[in-house]
Amino acid sequence: MQINSAPAQGGGGGGAPDLVVNRDDLGAIGNDAYELRTRLSKDGDHARPTTFAAAIALTNGNFASGSAVLKVHDFWQKHLKTLLDSCAHISNHLDYTKAQHAKDDVKIGGDLTSISKLSEYMK
Repeated sequence: MQINSAPAQGGGGGGAPDLVVNRDDLGAIGNDAYELRTRLSKDGDHARPTTFAAAIALTNGNFASGSAVLKVHDFWQKHLKTLLDSCAHISNHLDYTKAQHAKDDVKIGGDLTSISKLSEYMK
């Protein structure tokens, strides 16, 4: 039986850090996601009005393909919105993460400064 400890089996700490993220990296990825969303919102919507008009014209002309074209139109719009939302989510999340890391760095720096002052008094 072990009390107040865990078996020493692999994993956890001790080695060099394996995850390093720089604020510049986060900013670049967030910026890329924002730019992709901006371009995709314009370029991804390019054929929407024409596709919709074609679907209506085919349907009004009693062509069976009209409903199929409308399904393609709706399918594209649904998935385009999902992709746009995902790009916005990535961009916003990385902006938040970047700002939060900066706040954490300031707080940790302040905490360490007060601890080092206490250490000076203890000497």
